[in-house]
Amino acid sequence: MNFGFITYILGWILNFQSGFLFLTFVLSLFYGEKSGYALLVSAAISFLIGIICTWRKPKHKSFYAKDGFVAVALGWIVVSISGALPFVISGEIPSIFDAMFETISGYTTTGATILTNVEAMSKCLLFWRSFTHWIGGMGVLVFVMCILPLAGGNNMHLMRAESPGPSVGKLVPRVHSTAVILYGIYTALTVIEVIFLLAGGMSMFDAITTSFGTAGTGGFGVRNDSIAGYSTYIQNVVGVFMVLFGVNFSIYFLALVRKPKEILHSDELKSYIGIIIASTLIIGFNIRGYFPTLGKAIQQAFFQVGSIMTTTGFSTTDFNKWPSLSKGILVALMFVGACAGSTGGGIKVSRVVMAFKNIKNEIASFVHPKSIHTLRMEGKIVKNDVVRSVNTYLVLYFLVFAVSVLLISIENFSLETSFTSVAATLNNIGPGLDLVGPMDNFAKFNPFSKCVFMFDMLAGRLELIPMIILFSPWVWKRK
Repeated sequence: MNFGFITYILGWILNFQSGFLFLTFVLSLFYGEKSGYALLVSAAISFLIGIICTWRKPKHKSFYAKDGFVAVALGWIVVSISGALPFVISGEIPSIFDAMFETISGYTTTGATILTNVEAMSKCLLFWRSFTHWIGGMGVLVFVMCILPLAGGNNMHLMRAESPGPSVGKLVPRVHSTAVILYGIYTALTVIEVIFLLAGGMSMFDAITTSFGTAGTGGFGVRNDSIAGYSTYIQNVVGVFMVLFGVNFSIYFLALVRKPKEILHSDELKSYIGIIIASTLIIGFNIRGYFPTLGKAIQQAFFQVGSIMTTTGFSTTDFNKWPSLSKGILVALMFVGACAGSTGGGIKVSRVVMAFKNIKNEIASFVHPKSIHTLRMEGKIVKNDVVRSVNTYLVLYFLVFAVSVLLISIENFSLETSFTSVAATLNNIGPGLDLVGPMDNFAKFNPFSKCVFMFDMLAGRLELIPMIILFSPWVWKRK
């Protein structure tokens, strides 16, 4: 284990974090809010520790896969602790457990909250709360790599550990250039959404914070009713952009370099769009009696389907009151999630598609034992190590899910509450059903349950392995 280089990386993460905090402090000066001092103090603490960690460059630059996993996991924990400081110092979220929960929920783009009155918070801390979505959406380490190549040719270990999906590739030969392209697309889409929201009459503050929540597929709103109080136009804009940010970002790169055939051959994209359309139509017809017209029912169904499947978590209505069929579909979409290589959470559409294709091949093998079946995605044969990693991920995922549900059940809430609260946090969605529905929050849980949720949010965002590795003793050996 290269502890020196990991410390160096953590130091740079804190340096950039101090910049983000200071930027938000400047905003507090514009609004004349006293709570801005908490951001300045937090920025100073982060910068001081960051400078100490990066004062000397590490002598050994050899960086292996396990180092990448540990660096990413510790990086997210460190950035969450640093990001929670403004809430605690300002006194707006005095409990360290609640502040950590809110911050981890922000960085992991989960959107679950312990706040009962969001609008009571100062604007600068509301901005910081939403800003954590945008920072964490594409990845903390990916952002740092955009500005500063950290580990030379070994940067791919960091990107693989942080990027969602069964396999991670480079858009261009250099990892640094890939990170720049990804964040360029990410920023461009965010700016375009801000423009569309401003055109609908949204204030600049609301437009930026809502776009942060949409881009990171996080779902922190600045109003107590989330997006419900805005116009149908605003809801539709947010709905469309939620779906766009749930698409694999490599698709946008292919569009930029004009390779339409590769886009059309994407099994994941076709499945993603197909699931959204089918779910919207089924739910729309199922809830038509809850709205004045069928068109309004479909519009509301599209928003909630997009919000849940992309794991954004914005809401325009209390779907907790919808029929069982509609709620059942939404719960299923919680597990499916968005596309690999997007800012969304969940198991990922590509893994689900691969799992079904693998099942189909296995059944065919039973019927025709001597036949040979290969698993293909986008017309290409999927390597055995990718199939193995998908199977391992699914087993580990449901193991973590089951253990988490059992731990949360100690509080003796309803099974629906325990089940969907874990689904909402492990899949980085935010709202669940029953006591954690779209109009409720997680404040009712005790500190132990909140710690379980915090682990689940980090594990879900980092694809389980980096967080699990932290508990493996052999990883911490120097050789």
